[in-house]
Amino acid sequence: MSVLIWILLISLVAGVVARLVAPGPSTPKGFVFTVLLGLAGALLATAVGHLTGIYHAGRGAGFIGASVGAIVILFIWHRLVVLGHIRDHGL
Repeated sequence: MSVLIWILLISLVAGVVARLVAPGPSTPKGFVFTVLLGLAGALLATAVGHLTGIYHAGRGAGFIGASVGAIVILFIWHRLVVLGHIRDHGL
């Protein structure tokens, strides 16, 4: 149970860091989105790390990797809103 709380806490902080570094009016807001953003950033960073050989099997990205992954996801989100592929619904 403590591992799950630790993962959620790291995800929350990574999501907050990403939202501070890459702000924008089209960024969905809210606690749940911020946690999901950090979690998705960690998954993206872990996958890229495994593909490039940075992380070995069973190792995760960590806080810095999760933050960088979340920033990349927010950048892609903003580009998709600007191009009109995602509707800016102002959550």
